[in-house]
Amino acid sequence: MRPPLREIDKPLAGVVVGLAAYGLATVYSAGQTDVPTVAATIWHRQLIWLVLGGIATLVMYRVSPRLLEWATPYVYGTAVFFLVLTLFVGTGAGTAAASRSWMTVGGVRLGQPAEIAKLAVILMLARWLVARREGPATLRELVYPCAVAGVPSLLVLLQPDLGSALVFVAILFAMLFWAGTRPTVLFLLASPVIGLVLAFSTGVWGAWIVLLFALLLWWRPYVWEGLVVMLVNVAMGAIALPFWRHLAPYQQNRLLAFLNPEVDPRATGWHVIQSKVAIGSGGFLGKGFTLGSQKRLAFLPAQHTDFIFSVVGEELGFIGVLLALALFAGLIVVLLRIARRATDPYSSLCVFGCASLLFTHMAENIGMTVNLLPITGIPLPFFSYGGSFLLVCCLSVGISLRVAWESRLSGYVDL
Repeated sequence: MRPPLREIDKPLAGVVVGLAAYGLATVYSAGQTDVPTVAATIWHRQLIWLVLGGIATLVMYRVSPRLLEWATPYVYGTAVFFLVLTLFVGTGAGTAAASRSWMTVGGVRLGQPAEIAKLAVILMLARWLVARREGPATLRELVYPCAVAGVPSLLVLLQPDLGSALVFVAILFAMLFWAGTRPTVLFLLASPVIGLVLAFSTGVWGAWIVLLFALLLWWRPYVWEGLVVMLVNVAMGAIALPFWRHLAPYQQNRLLAFLNPEVDPRATGWHVIQSKVAIGSGGFLGKGFTLGSQKRLAFLPAQHTDFIFSVVGEELGFIGVLLALALFAGLIVVLLRIARRATDPYSSLCVFGCASLLFTHMAENIGMTVNLLPITGIPLPFFSYGGSFLLVCCLSVGISLRVAWESRLSGYVDL
């Protein structure tokens, strides 16, 4: 049965249209500068991408979750293939000119395979978790889902693209939680990453090992699982320094700038400093649409992509930021409502995975513009200029709209 357009989920459609319109206006403003920039006319291309994204949304609205579940292994395999191919023939672009993230043919950039791979991982994890009928309860049972998310995450990290690699990890943890995996098991799974971060301070790392040992005695996992967790965390202390040296120079600089942007204010700290100045100078009502001084003088770097949220803060102030955050919060709340009402576990997991994808991008992007998180080059959903991620956002919305329609068709009643 084909779902009619008149029965589309209006709350989800409304908030997405609001975000798309707000984002397009901000992209237009980002190109209004007093000095020549590449962002001058990009809003025309962004409008085209929005039209294509709308078509993609309607197409996915027509696709049954059963057909999507059947096609999931092929989608995942294709995504991994293109990620491998990107390592050999990929090119860089924009602020990531030194990476190999883009597929380019005849000098024309076709897109970033990492973006579609995020959606492919969501579908694949949903398919596997549904087949189990119960959420993984032990670390051994997490091996397969970790491999599903870990393979594309590692391939993306080799490009190198640390920001997108972290998104795969966030999606994995979110979907495992929604499938019923206990928080204690998820904590043990995440403990090696915590140990790696804390290993740069010997005293803090030692305290962490003592705390972890106490938690293992309290939670009482399987003996071999507890031993593995402890050994891996100890190993993190040994590989912390080699891991740091393995990071690309620009990744190291971004992390150092996160800790103290003033160390190198004209180079690695420039992005964060200018972003904070722009947002802070906006005040309550902002300087006015298209009138941001940091933006007009092109002091604000990547103002149409990574730091487009800074344009909102400078020109529309606290009110504009509050409106954007309200729209994003509305989007996540609506998606969670759809995931909770879904008629089958696969659909529910897919929608929740899409919500986690959008939330992670939102949190990472906004966090880095105000120096709460390191700069990772993550785009802001429906705001940042670019086609690959915008299409993935629209595909995610299309899947969610279909699931919402099916839940209403089944006569769901919210008690």
